Amino acid sequence: MAGIDASEAALAAVRWAAAEAWSGHRRLVLFHAGIFDDADLVRGTPTEETERLLERAHRWIRRAAQVAEATAPGVATEYLIRLGLAGELLVGLSEEAALLVLGSHGIGGLRGVAVGSVALRVAANARCPVVVVRGRVKPDGPVAVGVSGAGDERVLEFAFAAARSRHVQVVVVHAWHESLLEEPEALDAEAESEAEALSRRVEDLSGRYPGVLTRTRAVRDRSAARALQGVENAQLIVIGTRGRGPVGGGLFGSTGNRLLSQSSCPVAVVH
Repeated sequence: MAGIDASEAALAAVRWAAAEAWSGHRRLVLFHAGIFDDADLVRGTPTEETERLLERAHRWIRRAAQVAEATAPGVATEYLIRLGLAGELLVGLSEEAALLVLGSHGIGGLRGVAVGSVALRVAANARCPVVVVRGRVKPDGPVAVGVSGAGDERVLEFAFAAARSRHVQVVVVHAWHESLLEEPEALDAEAESEAEALSRRVEDLSGRYPGVLTRTRAVRDRSAARALQGVENAQLIVIGTRGRGPVGGGLFGSTGNRLLSQSSCPVAVVH
């Protein structure tokens, strides 16, 4: 499901979603949330103003459908227009979607709300993986995935599946920072231990995805976002979240917030 409006960012999301739907043999749903002040629309008697707004929404969707067809000819496409706030509606629809795809700016149906807040809110609270399309897509680049500790299995599975479907390498990144130990020998031993632990975690998963080249990077860095952005020419960054952010604010940690605002490529958030 791709959230659309008239913005170029939304069309970038449509292109990404169309290619993903086509390669995964899934249907693509183009979604727009409309806010109409006239309550007559809810009662089934739209006025001239609400009809104008609906026509605008259909015009945006028709344009998005043309972009989807040009990107992935033959992809099965459906349209969905709902009344309400985009963030709330998308979180609800995530119960039924395999994947939500959003542009980094502009989702539509919002008045007086910062555009980036929709992507943050949906990424933090959706029940399915969310991809926020930003930067540029590098078709031959690797998939970078960040792991922190136990409980990252779904995140790793998503990254390996994405790398397999794209026939590219997956780079598994673990950012760690030193303890209170200050001696160089102790720091070297800690670095070696982190690298070995990461390799063991990835070894079993690699066996389930034969043909997917894997590289691990245990990086001493207090910023996981910076470590992931250090993967050269990545075409997709995959991170996890446990959805601890408030529904209203949609904030889910500095790593996610930084990547969704600064990444040079699309970012996938997996719960």
